[in-house]
Amino acid sequence: MHYIPLILLVLAVIVFVFLFRAVIHIVREYQRLVVFRLGRCIGQRGPGFVALIPIIDQPTNVDLREQFLQIPHQTCITKDNAPISIDFLIYSRVEDPVLSVVRVQNFAGAVQGMATTNLRAVVGDLSLDDVLAKRDQINQILATKLDEVTEGWGVKVTRVEIREVVPPREVSDAMIRQMSAERSRRALVTEAEGTRSAAITVAEGEKQSAILRAEGQRQAQALVAEGFALALQTIFAAAHTVDTKTMVLQYLETLKSIGQGPSSTFIIPAEFTNLLRPILDHIGQAMDGGEG
Repeated sequence: MHYIPLILLVLAVIVFVFLFRAVIHIVREYQRLVVFRLGRCIGQRGPGFVALIPIIDQPTNVDLREQFLQIPHQTCITKDNAPISIDFLIYSRVEDPVLSVVRVQNFAGAVQGMATTNLRAVVGDLSLDDVLAKRDQINQILATKLDEVTEGWGVKVTRVEIREVVPPREVSDAMIRQMSAERSRRALVTEAEGTRSAAITVAEGEKQSAILRAEGQRQAQALVAEGFALALQTIFAAAHTVDTKTMVLQYLETLKSIGQGPSSTFIIPAEFTNLLRPILDHIGQAMDGGEG
């Protein structure tokens, strides 16, 4: 019988712990408690220390952090009757905890149903090329349409991101062939541009070389002409310093050289006789003076 007080003490501790956990709640910054008192919503509580009435108050925990919902591949038909498979992500956050608990039971399921329906409607108004090229536009349209509905649930759809677009196999093969042809065309264009640039560079080099050669020849001819002119000036200046006697001596030396040759015919220029006349006159005068 002495165990009865111990048993009662243990039961009292258990009841106290249970009541404490039922009464005292610590709510984190990113959480809110939506409290129902006898079935009626009395609002949200938190963050921090929250005290509730056991059994009478029933809390529902709501996470305010941004959540994402993955929508699996959905098959849609484009405007040009091309089947296409798309999967995407929906990012959302709770802005009104009370509405998110009271207005919708399964937010994820409801959003997924709306998202697939709106996706098929949006893709059905676009061609296959537009679906492949206008992902951002499709994301914006889906986010706007979903947010119009979820706003009444106290949830904000922040953005929608298409992850993968899978076109039909024949379209994929055609796109691969097109990409290969485009790369080949770009390679040919690049090669042609390189050949053209090389030819232009070579032509420019040959042009500059021809210009330099012509300039060098011109300068060489100018130097030759200048040297010839200087030589003529030197000869002309030297000719002015030569007197008649020097010229006569030069002619006599020349005649002496000619006389040593085998030829017996000589041609004496008139200038030589003109140069000899003063000397002959001087010799004649000397002879006349000797006779006298």
